[in-house]
Amino acid sequence: MNASEEHVARSADKPQPHPHGESGLSPLVSVSIMTPPILSAPSKVFGEPLNPGEFPDDMHPPENFAMVCPYIYRSGMPKKRNYPFLKKLKLKSILTLILEEYPHQNQTFLSNNGIRLFQFGVAGNKEPFADIPEDVMCEALVTLMDRRNHPILIHCNKGKHRTGCLVGCLRKLQEWSNTSIFDEYRRYSAPKSRPMDQQFIELFDVRPVLLKIDYGHLPRWPTISDSAPFVKRHGIELGGDNNGSDEADTNR
Repeated sequence: MNASEEHVARSADKPQPHPHGESGLSPLVSVSIMTPPILSAPSKVFGEPLNPGEFPDDMHPPENFAMVCPYIYRSGMPKKRNYPFLKKLKLKSILTLILEEYPHQNQTFLSNNGIRLFQFGVAGNKEPFADIPEDVMCEALVTLMDRRNHPILIHCNKGKHRTGCLVGCLRKLQEWSNTSIFDEYRRYSAPKSRPMDQQFIELFDVRPVLLKIDYGHLPRWPTISDSAPFVKRHGIELGGDNNGSDEADTNR
């Protein structure tokens, strides 16, 4: 599939208290509000990896990089050669699923660029069976579903299995069919797709996520743009006005 040039302009956010500031998940640095970007890079259908050869010689996307949906990206572990490319994304946050301490040079890059780090350590779901903690996955999804954290990059080491599980659970919230979710998962995990990952995605209960997300700051995605019908489809009743929005976030 040929790439096309896509220019995305977004409005600046107002400074906001971050909802996870007292959650016990210590951020690497505070979020700083930056000038809204004009992003110019080849784009493909969501969920399809980009070919590094499509970028200029000085732009190297991380392994398995792709756009998941507007303002959410996925990849393997960023390396130093990827920093110029990541700067073009004007990231506000990075969400990592690795258990180990975050690499020091990446910490320095985040600090120098005002990028907040969310770390939700998850072990790889290999055979013999190793549980992926659903509560950790739930907290990661709550973070992804808050547009004040966008643009955000999700990654593990290779951008395949753990990242694939998180994206698969996000697709459930976006009301994708299981067939489409698993097709996307296998595009990244092949030739070593893990049946336990796919089982985890299939059985993952989105209702705890729906009880925790901030409905005033949901992304502007078609399936959840009106939050009340969205949660009712999952058997949850919301009390009060949960459809609030920020004037500064109207195009996300």
